[in-house]
Amino acid sequence: MSESTVQIALVLPDLLGTYGDFGNAVVLEKRMTWRGIKAEIVPINYGQPVPDSCDIYVVGGGEDTAQTLAVKHLREHPGLQRAVTKNAVVLGVCAGIQIFGESFTRADNVTHPGMGLIDSTSHAGGSRAIGEVVAEPADGLFAGPLTGFENHQGRTVLGPAARPLAHVKVGTGNDGSVEGAVQGRIVCTYLHGPVLPRNPALADMLIEWATGTKVAPIDLPAVTAMRAERVRAAS
Repeated sequence: MSESTVQIALVLPDLLGTYGDFGNAVVLEKRMTWRGIKAEIVPINYGQPVPDSCDIYVVGGGEDTAQTLAVKHLREHPGLQRAVTKNAVVLGVCAGIQIFGESFTRADNVTHPGMGLIDSTSHAGGSRAIGEVVAEPADGLFAGPLTGFENHQGRTVLGPAARPLAHVKVGTGNDGSVEGAVQGRIVCTYLHGPVLPRNPALADMLIEWATGTKVAPIDLPAVTAMRAERVRAAS
């Protein structure tokens, strides 16, 4: 972690910002600030080098063309890959879970190499998964349930080095059975909402990983009520 301020890299929001996933960076910054932890968001747009010095990296969702451009950019500017070797925390949403894997096959049946950060492959499914998801966090990673909104055609298969983020109760996730992926300090999910405002325990897990400090829960009744309402709506 940087000496005085936790730096949250918002990676390629101009390409991978279709579903408001920049809100995940905002939530991380706010939840640290509320606890007296200095934090700042570092936007990294297309064409800019990616620093390897940030503490947390947040990648959002985007369509097929944006994914392909994002991989090209991140290969040419491999700061994120270097940061992973230094134990940075990474959150990849939707497009993130696909481009972080070994490969992803688009709807046109063209297979593109991924970044190889997680042991997974992705391909286009037969139908688009749209709607609310409710899942139970795997291995007690954080307090559940995990909830969010999915809108994707991709299906993701995890290899032995990756483990699921959660087990699906309602919705599709990766394949109708599991949702997301965890490998080292990389967390991936198909869920929007954005996912961290809807799942504060997941946000706090990432903060604890980045800071090395256990954080106390923050009581936000509006968030608690919203989570309960979303679970009811999905049932």
